[in-house]
Amino acid sequence: MTAVRQRAQGGMSIGTVLDRLRPDFPDITISKIRFLEAEGLISPERTPSGYRRFSVADSERLRYVLTAQRDQYLPLKVIKEQLEAIDSGAAAVGSTETPLRRPRILSIAPGEVSPEEFRPDREVRISRTDLLARTGTDEVFLTELIRAGLVVPGAAGFFDEEAVTLARTAKAMSAFGLEVRHLRAFKLAADREAGLVAQIAGPVAKGRDAGARDRAEEMVRELAALSLTLHTCLVKTAVRGALDR
Repeated sequence: MTAVRQRAQGGMSIGTVLDRLRPDFPDITISKIRFLEAEGLISPERTPSGYRRFSVADSERLRYVLTAQRDQYLPLKVIKEQLEAIDSGAAAVGSTETPLRRPRILSIAPGEVSPEEFRPDREVRISRTDLLARTGTDEVFLTELIRAGLVVPGAAGFFDEEAVTLARTAKAMSAFGLEVRHLRAFKLAADREAGLVAQIAGPVAKGRDAGARDRAEEMVRELAALSLTLHTCLVKTAVRGALDR
């Protein structure tokens, strides 16, 4: 029996690795691990029957990748480059040169939005009464927002944190004389941008290769962040032009 085969049979299964990582990364899934393998960030051994067998080093490599995504908001391309530098001896794991929790931007312009901001938050259930109390809006105003499609309750009638932010923002804008009907323009623009993102990422999600869904979700976050940055820059430019007239 070869040394490689011995290592493969003696390693951990993908389920064991999942159990080791889940306490620190609750959202980790088998699909995510397979996706990272498909992207070349990890290379577990295979048994003769094709099953993945992970070494302790493979598990720690996964931990490094997940930590870099969560704490430094780094794209996989950059993480892969870091791993290659570590493999070649040009860098060391745990280097203090890269600060933790540094907002990850896309290297285009100052003030860019991080793709990590588009990861789904922990699910919460906010009642209509709580939403009104937290946003300081009244029933009439909230009803208008719902009818306009700006605030959307879930199937059971509850709301999420995005609804709180939306209602507060709409109320703040109303203080400048903007009515809910005026805010529909923002909703239509957002729907158009989301449609463009879906057109690009949709075919990727339907791919049959390992991790296609995860790859599409990451693409959506990247595009959404870029779209919001572009929108912000365009509005700033237009507003400055309007004030100079």
